[in-house]
Amino acid sequence: MLQDKIKSHNAHIGILGLGYVGLPLACEFAKVGYQVTGFEVDKRKVDHILTGRSYIEDIPTTVLKELVSSKHLTATADFSKLKMMDITIICVPTPLNKTKDPDISFISSSAKQIAKHLHKQQLVVLESTTYPGTTREFVLPLLEASGLKVGKDFYLAFSPERIDPGNRQFHLANTPKVVGGMTPACGELASQLYSQIVQQVVPVSSPESAELVKLLENTFRSVNVGLVNEIALICDRLHLNVWEVIEAASSKPYGFMPFYPGPGLGGHCIPIDPHYLSWKMKSLNFAARFIELAGEVNSHMPEFVVEKIVRALNVRKKSVNGSKILVMGVAYKANVSDMRESPALDVIHLLREQGADVSYHDPYIPSVVIGNHRLAGKAYSPKLLKGMDAVVITTAHSNFNPKEILDHSRLVIDTRNIMRGLSADHLVRL
Repeated sequence: MLQDKIKSHNAHIGILGLGYVGLPLACEFAKVGYQVTGFEVDKRKVDHILTGRSYIEDIPTTVLKELVSSKHLTATADFSKLKMMDITIICVPTPLNKTKDPDISFISSSAKQIAKHLHKQQLVVLESTTYPGTTREFVLPLLEASGLKVGKDFYLAFSPERIDPGNRQFHLANTPKVVGGMTPACGELASQLYSQIVQQVVPVSSPESAELVKLLENTFRSVNVGLVNEIALICDRLHLNVWEVIEAASSKPYGFMPFYPGPGLGGHCIPIDPHYLSWKMKSLNFAARFIELAGEVNSHMPEFVVEKIVRALNVRKKSVNGSKILVMGVAYKANVSDMRESPALDVIHLLREQGADVSYHDPYIPSVVIGNHRLAGKAYSPKLLKGMDAVVITTAHSNFNPKEILDHSRLVIDTRNIMRGLSADHLVRL
């Protein structure tokens, strides 16, 4: 029985998608003794894993190499091996298309591959973020086309990923895991599985509830960041320091939770997930006005940053056209190499459109592609700063030295408040 295999750690687990979600999950199951096979269409990732070389900051190469050497973890691009899995977990990307509609093509191809090799007493879990109804209305029919019935022959559940790349305090093991099963038996099996690697499992009544949990978490952040970004725009008009205002408001011991402005939202979740919910509600003739308004404010922030840069240069009788501008940090958040939806890329693009000579420095990212142009990162030095007309802080990497940057730059535009406590005539805050 599958339940016994889960308890004894004898179940063979397949993880589809070995990115920021799939690889950490695979490693956690492998650490506690399960045999884990990662399925990945990117053969470079397969090669990296088979040779024990990690490409995810949160997974040290030493840990990965040990798991591969012990035969608890392997990877393959051969999806026919799905037939050997007792459990399959889908951790593939769910981007938006150009019209900001959900693109679940990766979920579709994964579910179809699983359906080809689906067998009795198998558990399938979808972790990829998606709109409410995807598991029941989309994945389930593909799997039941095999002739097997959910809750009787196989089991299906949704459990949203909650990976926060680079977070040293909360990781997979100490972050509660929400689970929604297609049937009570499905939910019980999935909960039992995740309880082997996480400290707390939070069961909910259905996959739809679990799907909405994830969207609520990220929409909550998107809306509140949208609010504080609008406060930043207001402070700009009132000539007030938004960071001072937020810090003072944070002194209230109840009824206030601080969020912080920035050059825009980045990462896969916050800029993307609210659109899944908005899209779903449009199909039900319901306008998610808070969500859409927050999205408008947040998506405008790169333009606002560029406006601040242009104004700051004008005060110094410099045109943005031809100015040498250094963008510091192109990762979407501090101390990671993840560039997904990074607002810094939009800032660079907009500055280049206005004729600026833009370069960047990021210790985690050697090169970026802006449009059709590949830009190589610059090595950091005080000399580099001195040669720039403006330096723009777009990511608060911990190895950036605020005082040194300020001392050696002609003009600094700080969008992340790393210059907190410092002041200078050539410092411009968001």
